[in-house]
Amino acid sequence: MPSESRRQYYEGRYEIFDPSAIQTYPLSTRPNKVKLEDLVDPAKVLETDYRHSEEQASLIEEVAGVVTDARRAGHPVVVITGAHLIKNGLGPLLVDLVRRGVVTLVATNGAGAIHDFELALVGETSEHVPNALPGGKFGMAYEFAYYNEALNLGHEMHLGYGESLGRMIRDASFRQRVLDRVGREDSPTGFTHPETSVLAMTYDRGVPMTVHASIGTDVVDQHPNFDPSAKGGTSGTDFLIFTRHMATFTEGGVVLNIGSAVTGPEVLLKAVSMVGNVGKPPKALTTADFDLRPHDPAVMSDESAAGYYYRDQKSIVTRIPQAFGGRGYYVQGDQRTTVPVLYQAVMRHLT
Repeated sequence: MPSESRRQYYEGRYEIFDPSAIQTYPLSTRPNKVKLEDLVDPAKVLETDYRHSEEQASLIEEVAGVVTDARRAGHPVVVITGAHLIKNGLGPLLVDLVRRGVVTLVATNGAGAIHDFELALVGETSEHVPNALPGGKFGMAYEFAYYNEALNLGHEMHLGYGESLGRMIRDASFRQRVLDRVGREDSPTGFTHPETSVLAMTYDRGVPMTVHASIGTDVVDQHPNFDPSAKGGTSGTDFLIFTRHMATFTEGGVVLNIGSAVTGPEVLLKAVSMVGNVGKPPKALTTADFDLRPHDPAVMSDESAAGYYYRDQKSIVTRIPQAFGGRGYYVQGDQRTTVPVLYQAVMRHLT
């Protein structure tokens, strides 16, 4: 929605910011910290020796076995992730797991989708915030107009957030409709590296990728063609897609949460309550949480302890699996090593 019409739409008592004066620049001119060579190569990951304690290595091996057993039995495997899995260059591992049919749904936040979009578009991501912020340039690359317009068009077509972005990357006719609205001669008109994209692979495979976004939390929200109703509407649809998928856990399944401290755990908590309410609770649900912080199971009921307020540890590892007769795992460590080790273990169990 153009900023002028948005101002006209607002009829409240307060002044509203006019984003039409925002100045942008071509994404190709922005220095980025993450480039193609920083992305992991799944084949090389399989040949790399990652150091872990015996306890953590055994735990990851067990989780990998649960994942592959679930898929052999036809049960779903969901991966919830924050933005850092993509930003840390681990996206190709998730792409490969989707391609192999190991993962049946991917859920992320707005930032995760943005990093994926940038990598697919230009093969780079992760701008240097301290350098860009003082001049008001942080998040001001023009090509975010494409991202927003994909959501605007998707909202008009009653699509979800992840499907709208995946469709822009993989569907030439949909992409052209976006470009017809906001394309510029000095901006790229095609995605140069779709092979890096989780959004693209999930769209190709018909696997849902749901994006659980907030308003005002993402750089795309800063742009003149940002329409909060489109962002909220498509993300709201994704929440219902996610919840419908949780209704397929009636005979078991696995949820992996990788680095999502609040959004993913809260979305999962509401979704399992909803499916339970309609008579389809997730039975024998196995969960695994991958994060850096120490975990003390003894404080999950102690409201005076800091650990009680770690939503991933309390919901993913404890409350949700306990409520549905399952088991929760906690894998502590840097995801740049724990996730490759998990990938290695899954590949071993698949052969």
